[in-house]
Amino acid sequence: MTVSTDKKRIFLIGFSGTGKSSAGRVIANILGWEFKDVDELISLRLGKSIEKIFSEDGESVFRDQEVLVINELSNETNSIVISTGAGAVTSESTLELLKSTGFVINLEASPELIYQRLSNIHEVNGAEAMVRPLLSSSDPINRIRGLKSERQFLYMSAHWTIHTDQMSTGQVANEAVRAWRKNGNYFNLTGSLNVVSVVNAESGSYPVVVGWNILEEQLGSHVHGLGIKGRAHIICDSNVVHPYGRSAQRSLHNAGIEMTLFTFPAGEASKNLKTVETIYEWLASKRVERGDVVIAVGGGVVGDVAGYVASTILRGIKLIHVPTSLTAMVDSSIGGKTGVDLPVGKNLIGAFHQPIMVLADVAALKTLPQRVLKEGWAEAIKHGFAFDETLVEIYENELEMLLGLDPEVTTSVISKNIKIKSDVVTNDEREVYGLRQLLNYGHTIGHGVEAAAGYDRYLHGEAVSIGMIGAAKLGEILSVTPIEVVNRLIELITRFDLPVNYTDVSIDDIQAAMSRDKKMLSGEISWVLLDAVGHAMTYKGVDQAIVWQVLKELSKT
Repeated sequence: MTVSTDKKRIFLIGFSGTGKSSAGRVIANILGWEFKDVDELISLRLGKSIEKIFSEDGESVFRDQEVLVINELSNETNSIVISTGAGAVTSESTLELLKSTGFVINLEASPELIYQRLSNIHEVNGAEAMVRPLLSSSDPINRIRGLKSERQFLYMSAHWTIHTDQMSTGQVANEAVRAWRKNGNYFNLTGSLNVVSVVNAESGSYPVVVGWNILEEQLGSHVHGLGIKGRAHIICDSNVVHPYGRSAQRSLHNAGIEMTLFTFPAGEASKNLKTVETIYEWLASKRVERGDVVIAVGGGVVGDVAGYVASTILRGIKLIHVPTSLTAMVDSSIGGKTGVDLPVGKNLIGAFHQPIMVLADVAALKTLPQRVLKEGWAEAIKHGFAFDETLVEIYENELEMLLGLDPEVTTSVISKNIKIKSDVVTNDEREVYGLRQLLNYGHTIGHGVEAAAGYDRYLHGEAVSIGMIGAAKLGEILSVTPIEVVNRLIELITRFDLPVNYTDVSIDDIQAAMSRDKKMLSGEISWVLLDAVGHAMTYKGVDQAIVWQVLKELSKT
């Protein structure tokens, strides 16, 4: 999605009580722009308070007016800050309109603080009266928490999020202005580049660009536009050097960017410290400098290895991901996780190092072997079952189009997956709040199977597929995951021709590998389980005998 800063328009979204109107007025004052409040405009247009519109005319009338007002404001030629109502995001078309015509900032606050703020609001005007229904519940905080939870992923789709709990109105406004001024260049892209998301991590913000046949045409010009002054060091493996490593070279050359290229043997077996050391020595021989950038062109192994190298060489240099596998596009290239394996466990050595851009050319999937393409869908299926039931429905209804790599359908679905991953990373970069941990659904058993099988029998997505089935069966035993969710997952994984069982792998070896998983806390595994399609949760304290029972059921001899 392309948003131009020539259209100087900021939309504020967020739950009631997060301070959109008060902060919006200050933001407008700082920037010298106009300020408009959608709810106030609706109230003036209909000649009654928002509370009366809801009670006398019904919510549908209000929502219709909301759409009309937002459409009008999105066509304003003046520079403007717009405060939207809490429910504006519930219309998909309205939300897309906001994101395509302005810079969308989400104001966040805890349910407890929202309750406190709403309780202190007096009925000064009609727009403020509409908060009353939220407080009329016998348990208003849980009412707020429930409504907020239902809309959270819609709020998370904003270009920027500000957590307001510990901030004054002035501080919120200053942060919003800083975000606008810092990130405006990400929303002024031209040509066929399609920014589907911006990751707003604490350690850095960056765009995720998705398109069809854009690698050679767009990479160099965009790297140039990012202001890279040094050289570009392309790192890829033997499977992707032709054609994608060479395509990246040509694109950089056409943009006048000096580059080098390093290739290492493809496969998980290369994801180790020996490969990292070899790349260190190569970069040192090329006299790498801190102004240079590493460009990782390839799948998940390339991204993890090259990312770790970039995070540590010269104490860290810039990184760009150009994922060429489905797994890398929808998952591993986004979020800043880098790392390599040890013989005893996967990804035990690594660092967080966010890239400065991710560019995903979906057309690269056409050259993948069928097995590699199918295993990539496991991570996409994970996103659907853990976060978004509508994605699951798309997989079920468009499976043939996806397996056939229809350009429009596939690009759209990959973009939706990227948006989920980007939003999670934005809100929980380092797995502090537990949200990012939900991305590990299926990975606990999956990583155990990978390690126990020696990293050469199962592709990552295949192991995750088995792991998702295992986690679903575990959740069923624990009365967390409904049987219909388990059956729906098994059916979809089977239709994608992904494995639901493992063969000839020791259960003891799997459990031993799981016990060394980096997500262990105080010697206890934090499991990710499903309590519904599209909703995951964490669960601790699972008896090892139950885990053994599930692993036994997954084993096919």
